[in-house]
Amino acid sequence: MNNPIDEYVSTALRSYTVLAIVALLLGAAVAPYAVTVAEGNEQYVAVVNIDEPITPSTSQDVVAELRSVRNNDSVKAVVLKINSPGGGVAGSESMYTAVKRLSDEKPVYTSVGSIAASGGYYAAIPSDRIYVTSGSIVGSVGVRGTAPSEGLPAGVTTGPDKASLTTQDEYYAAIEASKRSFVGSVMEERGENLTVSRETVAEAGVYFGGRAVETGYADEVGGTEEAIAAAAEDAGLSSYQVSYRNPAQPPQSLLNIGGSGTANNPVAADRSPFGSDGVEHPRLLMLYGTIEDDSIVYNSSAQGGVADE
Repeated sequence: MNNPIDEYVSTALRSYTVLAIVALLLGAAVAPYAVTVAEGNEQYVAVVNIDEPITPSTSQDVVAELRSVRNNDSVKAVVLKINSPGGGVAGSESMYTAVKRLSDEKPVYTSVGSIAASGGYYAAIPSDRIYVTSGSIVGSVGVRGTAPSEGLPAGVTTGPDKASLTTQDEYYAAIEASKRSFVGSVMEERGENLTVSRETVAEAGVYFGGRAVETGYADEVGGTEEAIAAAAEDAGLSSYQVSYRNPAQPPQSLLNIGGSGTANNPVAADRSPFGSDGVEHPRLLMLYGTIEDDSIVYNSSAQGGVADE
């Protein structure tokens, strides 16, 4: 005769065995999801490289990357790794705007390599802090213009101004407006740190390493690792990953802004926006360096510009 107690124990054991098997199966199914959630909870400091001249193409790539990291909740802080002499005015201004918007939402630090000058410096100034090495060049706060010496060839046009280039007064006014915007942005973003006057900033000088820190153009001498650590601390991160982003590749020529150029004469060789000979147009640049065959005229009030007030 079967013992009722033995039957009860046997039934209970079978039930527990079934429950254990079900639990194991559920655990196996849930485990991948748990790993995914854990990976999704990682926190990052994104390092965005800006290591090329600023052209319409490269600036668009950088702006898109900055928008991406701004909208990525796992990215808690951003370091801009800048090594650029600047480039076109429009591209430089769009990068400045993108960095400023990003810095309103997350800590943004800049690490300057060899150079962050003119448009490259413009992109850096909304950062919370700017790190430079002893050999870094920063500054060159100003605008330069390139313009053909002669007008377009005679031809048939649909309007009286179609074949006319910008007048001299309009040309100088555009340069002056861009300069004022650049200088004003530097004073707004760096004014509390600067030990030089607005007039000195407008002279478009450059500063190296420690001197850049002394003048307030930069905050500290240090490299990218120091900038990453400081940005992470600012974001309150005790544990984080570093994600390196390289959004833009340099053009085939050193600086292809509104023209194809050549290796020896990257800017002035071909002023055409479409790479065709004979089509010339004025351009405004936030660029530090020498442009071959470019005659320089300082845009003072004597040439039609407006002196700083």
